[in-house]
Amino acid sequence: MRVITGSARGRRLNELKGYDTRPTTDKVKEGIFSAIQFEVEGARVLDLFAGTGQLGIEALSRGAQRAVFVDRRTDAVKLIRENLALTRLEEGAQVVCVDSMAYLNALREKFDLIFLDPPYADDLLERAVAHIARFDILAPDGIMIAESPAEKELPKLSAPYRVAREYRYGRIKVTLYRRDGEETT
Repeated sequence: MRVITGSARGRRLNELKGYDTRPTTDKVKEGIFSAIQFEVEGARVLDLFAGTGQLGIEALSRGAQRAVFVDRRTDAVKLIRENLALTRLEEGAQVVCVDSMAYLNALREKFDLIFLDPPYADDLLERAVAHIARFDILAPDGIMIAESPAEKELPKLSAPYRVAREYRYGRIKVTLYRRDGEETT
């Protein structure tokens, strides 16, 4: 697991040992960042269910203004901080140790990019996608990136949200939701 490009290019990231984790593969990460390459510079990023923090770290390396990393596990939060230090990307990063759904419930800001890669066994992805849309957490013209098993059907959202693209990488599907239009009041 490494940073693909940007200021921390080529840096290897530490992984969680002894856990049944499923970090995003470099191939999938390359595909995601190829699809959103023109959206990252200056973006406000939320890496929900952050795990190792690799998606938010990749965004910071590519010029994102700010990234918030959320994970409920203290070992994951410690690892994210270590990976931020390894890549020298601590500035502009905020690491929060809390349940991701509790974080969304308390959230009062909007993000330009939101990464969602929760454990596959739960319904967390569907709940997070619905909550983000319902409470308008994605900024206008923002993108929400959801990683899921290829066979899983994700929620269809109503305007101003839409599925912009879906990509398949073997048994993994990446869905890009876009929020169109102006700020709602």
